[in-house]
Amino acid sequence: MAERTRVELGRREDLGADCANCFGLCCVALAFATSADFPIDKPAGEPCVNLDERDACRVHSELRHRGFKGCTVFDCFGAGQKVSRQTFAGRSWRDDPATRDAMFSTFPIVRRLHELLWYLDQAITLVESAKAGAPLLAMFERVLALSNQQPDALTGLDVDAEFDRARPLLIEASDIARGARGSRTKPPRGGRSLGPGSDLMGAALAGADLRGMTLRGSLMIGADLRSARLGRCDLLGVDMRDADLSGADLRDAIYLTQMQVNSARGDDATALPAGFSRPSQWNGR
Repeated sequence: MAERTRVELGRREDLGADCANCFGLCCVALAFATSADFPIDKPAGEPCVNLDERDACRVHSELRHRGFKGCTVFDCFGAGQKVSRQTFAGRSWRDDPATRDAMFSTFPIVRRLHELLWYLDQAITLVESAKAGAPLLAMFERVLALSNQQPDALTGLDVDAEFDRARPLLIEASDIARGARGSRTKPPRGGRSLGPGSDLMGAALAGADLRGMTLRGSLMIGADLRSARLGRCDLLGVDMRDADLSGADLRDAIYLTQMQVNSARGDDATALPAGFSRPSQWNGR
């Protein structure tokens, strides 16, 4: 089994975006439609109007002001630089049509595999026993090997099946980490139940003690989570768009991603896990 450390493969490097070493793949390969997140339609495979010839964004510092909110939320989990520099060995989509089509088909798949690696990496840090950690390490190595494949193999991969295979291990790691707190019950707030798959859109949860709970798969769009405590709270797949995290404590939140943080609102008092970036828009920029 290959050696794995958070420095060699973790949020600081391979599982975090390195735009300087990417050919602007998120700005070309993906489609977006006119909405609250984008002011224009763009089909998949067509460069964004803001992408310059050096694969950089012409309006990066003004994206939100120009209506490109979705761009400021997106996180490729490091798939951009991997596909650009490793999978295609530095060949740009600008070089030839064959590279272009293959690269655009491969990028979304590697991104999802890297997202799964992010969750598995977090899960490994949650468990201490070798018995529980060994299957996670094996799954991590499996997914890593899949992400290292050549384009032809990647495009035929069933990524949903890989997530299904890993899900029980992620849940088990969460259960171990939450321990006794995970088994405690919480009374409903405002007539809404709190648990996996809850509908908490716009929920009033300011100051709530959500420590040790599992909210995986819940909808928390626009929820008021000001000063809420979310230590050891399982947030796997939670939709946190426009949730107010001002003053909230997420330092030990389980399966939190940078993309979830980017999509929410917060302030200088919001406590984030080590290695996370504080979105510039939280400061009004």
